[in-house]
Amino acid sequence: MEIPCFGIAFSLLLLLLLLHAPLPSSAVPDSIFILAGQSNMAGRGGVHNNTATGAVHWDGIVPAQCEPNPSILRFSKDLVWVPAHEPLHADIDSTKTNGIGPGMPFANAVLTQDPDSVGAVGLVPCAVGGTTISQWAKGGALYGEMVRRATAAVAAGGGNLRGLIWYQGESDTNSREDAEGYRGRLETLFYHVRQDLQLPALPIIQVVALASAEGPYKETVREAQLGISIPNLVTVDADGLPIQRDGLHLTTASQVELGHMLANAFLKTNFRSSPIRTSRGSGVEGSSSNSPAISGVLTVPLLMSALVFSLNYMIMAYSVDL
Repeated sequence: MEIPCFGIAFSLLLLLLLLHAPLPSSAVPDSIFILAGQSNMAGRGGVHNNTATGAVHWDGIVPAQCEPNPSILRFSKDLVWVPAHEPLHADIDSTKTNGIGPGMPFANAVLTQDPDSVGAVGLVPCAVGGTTISQWAKGGALYGEMVRRATAAVAAGGGNLRGLIWYQGESDTNSREDAEGYRGRLETLFYHVRQDLQLPALPIIQVVALASAEGPYKETVREAQLGISIPNLVTVDADGLPIQRDGLHLTTASQVELGHMLANAFLKTNFRSSPIRTSRGSGVEGSSSNSPAISGVLTVPLLMSALVFSLNYMIMAYSVDL
């Protein structure tokens, strides 16, 4: 008995197609956002200091607005897209205790309000607590890691890099020199990020007005942030949001509110003017390849059905010959 060669060849072809089929759309994001800055971006919501023991711990409370969503991914320290969950910066700001930040409520709010404009959301955590603007300058470790991770996130099958969300400045309120030089250093940082990512119009959302501050030069840094005027930049005022007992960090509820404010700022600007491409390519907004990818959500089940059909065909042929 000989199983028809056609059946074998057809089955092998289907198996190869199945193995190389695109992943389901939720396995890689369509819209990527860099999260950078210091502790309030990394997230300290729900992080408490036991005054008796000195131990710092996160209470583990995750509000509904911060819950995992199949359409929200995070780029891990190992440069892999994984399902996002709190704390987003656990493996990035790894020497600190992380809690709730603005990233998850931002992503959930964007998906709730206008899912068609963003598709699956990819978050690239880069924030590190206690850092100054000088430490984020080009040539330093923080800057290099941020650009490296953003570039790798797109190369790892991600979609469009849709924006940089920046929340930093508290550490620069301690020194008059740092505060007075803040505006120039921040503008230079934004320029270098856009240049090195080859996205001269990369949208930037910065949190200004410092909801908390460590030193006496809060107003100087605030004025510097509010005075920045560059294209495709929008500011969100976090001043007045409730702060934890440490006097520095936003509460969990404040982080949720800030996430919604960031989402509104993104959706109500012209940042959405570039369409999301339907295939995975260079990562430049609005670009697309000449051969759009077939949706993995449909491709895998169809190929599986065809493979089962082919195997049944061979079994029937074998039975007939017997």
